[in-house]
Amino acid sequence: MTVKIAPSILSADIMNLERDVKLAEEAGADVFHIDIMDGHFVPNMSFSPSVVEGMRRVTDKPLDVHMMIDNPDKYIKPIVDAGADTVLVHAESTQHIYRSIDLIKSLGAKAGVVVNPGTPLETVKELFPVIDQILVMTVNPGFGGQKFIPGMIKKIQRLDQLRQTAADDNFQIEVDGGINADTISKCSKAGADIFVAGSYLFGQDDLKGRIDDLRSLAVNAEQ
Repeated sequence: MTVKIAPSILSADIMNLERDVKLAEEAGADVFHIDIMDGHFVPNMSFSPSVVEGMRRVTDKPLDVHMMIDNPDKYIKPIVDAGADTVLVHAESTQHIYRSIDLIKSLGAKAGVVVNPGTPLETVKELFPVIDQILVMTVNPGFGGQKFIPGMIKKIQRLDQLRQTAADDNFQIEVDGGINADTISKCSKAGADIFVAGSYLFGQDDLKGRIDDLRSLAVNAEQ
């Protein structure tokens, strides 16, 4: 799999979002990660479909939209219509996750499922043949800048092993939370493909150098 670095705009300067997106794009970002939070599913609130629409106007890079909300089906179409390329839904947010995945794909976007640190992979195993991505949360969802949970490395390893044992499981493994120069190598070696980084990138000096370093560390760990 190709390593992808996905800056999380949750850590960008919201008053200068277009500037930060352009800077990250020029620095080598592969994907932009957009967190949508409702204050119910997680104890925080963030962006709406209008931000996705605004992002679509200023970048051609893929938009990876992470829905941390209750009743996700209600907002999937507005998010896809706003320009999302991939929509990620928490397995814990709905009793009908298969229906949510089917809705996303029917609208022409890529579909992904998200699992919290305490959610077993077995709860989403039946989805593996129909999803494009699975996002393993390496922190508890809701806030940026949290410390990486070391136990998630084994979870990523198990997920990669499951992926390798089935011919029709071609999803990419994404990780989100506490990704930096110290953690990315471990995640990549465990099998992750897409790396969401927020506070490690935005608001720091030499954004390009940091993205380059993350990519190099991830690529070298794969070998």
